[in-house]
Amino acid sequence: MYEIKIIATFSAAHSLRNYPGNCKNIHGHNWKVEVVMQSLNLDNLGMAIDFRRLKQETQGLLDTMDHTYINENPPFNSLNPTAENMARWIYDTLSKKLNDQNARVSRVNVWENDNSSASYYE
Repeated sequence: MYEIKIIATFSAAHSLRNYPGNCKNIHGHNWKVEVVMQSLNLDNLGMAIDFRRLKQETQGLLDTMDHTYINENPPFNSLNPTAENMARWIYDTLSKKLNDQNARVSRVNVWENDNSSASYYE
């Protein structure tokens, strides 16, 4: 089994609905997103998936949230924009674009800061 990982970043604000602490207020993060893919085989170039494609698809998705108030962006206009929910949404969205017979998204980690992250995998 091969595993590859990329890290991408974006900056955005959010607030946690119904949260009993300061995070109920609008605040921002410099988010870090790790996307991990697994592959049983390599292509004829010796790659599981081209890093360039993985980076482009990930950054394209994150650009839709960059410098926004995440709570106003679907699906987070109705889904609480926790790191956990963001990790699952990124996982699901990238899986639809990138998964094929050979390679699949295996995990997404979303970091709010250097000390706090959430992961989603199946």
